Amino acid sequence: MTAMLSRACRRHALVPFVALGIGLALLAAGLWSAGYDPGEGLGALWRGAFGSWYALSSATLPRMVPLLLIGGGLTLAFRAGAFNIGGEGQFYAGAIAATWVGLHVSGWPSVLALTTLAMAAMAAGALWCVVPVILRIRFGVLEVISTLLLNFVATALVSLMVTGPLQEARRVYPQSDPIAESARLPMLDGTRLHLGLPLALTVCLGLWIVYQRTRWGFRLRALGNGPLAAITTGRIPADRYLAVALLGSAALAGLAGGVEVSGVSYALFQNLSPGYGFTAIAVALLARLNPIGLLGSALLFAALEAGAGAMQREAGIPSVAVYVVEAVILLVVVIAEGGSLRFGRVARAVIE
Repeated sequence: MTAMLSRACRRHALVPFVALGIGLALLAAGLWSAGYDPGEGLGALWRGAFGSWYALSSATLPRMVPLLLIGGGLTLAFRAGAFNIGGEGQFYAGAIAATWVGLHVSGWPSVLALTTLAMAAMAAGALWCVVPVILRIRFGVLEVISTLLLNFVATALVSLMVTGPLQEARRVYPQSDPIAESARLPMLDGTRLHLGLPLALTVCLGLWIVYQRTRWGFRLRALGNGPLAAITTGRIPADRYLAVALLGSAALAGLAGGVEVSGVSYALFQNLSPGYGFTAIAVALLARLNPIGLLGSALLFAALEAGAGAMQREAGIPSVAVYVVEAVILLVVVIAEGGSLRFGRVARAVIE
């Protein structure tokens, strides 16, 4: 039985690679059936993501940063058994706060300006999740519904801000003025890669340490895996842990919005996010809620997003075609996870 479990674990580790292979195969088949050259399309996809140092450092890695931060926050919520689907809205809340701070810190020392911007973005993201937390703990309203609905509110709020209080001085374009130089993250020379990447990597490492080496992390896992047992036997204050997990998750999503403004766009505008909050759900699930595993899954999805643009420019293939790959990866992982859970229950029954 031990050998069977070991083989099952090895097979489960191969699931992401199998999912990627199936997704790319289906993409190639779809391109061929639509009259495109699959070789040309997949070649452009690769070149746009990894074809050169510039492609990697200026297209793929900058897209990886928000996915790491939001995905890291989602591992925090999901491990506690809380389903935060509002990463997109929390990202926008952080972006709005970061923009406001960035417009008012001209002349400040860079360290102070960046610290203030990051704290404001995290606070805004967390505040955006306060209502779902209250609804869940006080009234039992599922956070899946409330966080999802707040995404639409955040999108509308961005539109309001860039055509109202935060609109650029000439009142011509629906966007803000550029933020102050002191509020911009340093960049690697000759690239668009900014200091947000080491920040995101540090966050992932910190989360891994919390999950693996602290009592709080153990209790968080216990609450997510067996809430009734955790409450009755472990005497874990479920409401407190749930609230902290949701607010921490939202704070990291808000930080992602702040980093995007401070390191990439330097301004707030509509459609700032290409769907980072939703893609990060797939990133977290593909990593099986492991902060270290996020590095691979975030890189994969960032590469698909970066390569999609090159595929459209070079081969004339609509960039939305890569959604086929993303959807297949998510479906295969979910199906494999369901099968793994059933196998685990059978194996435990046999052992007992």
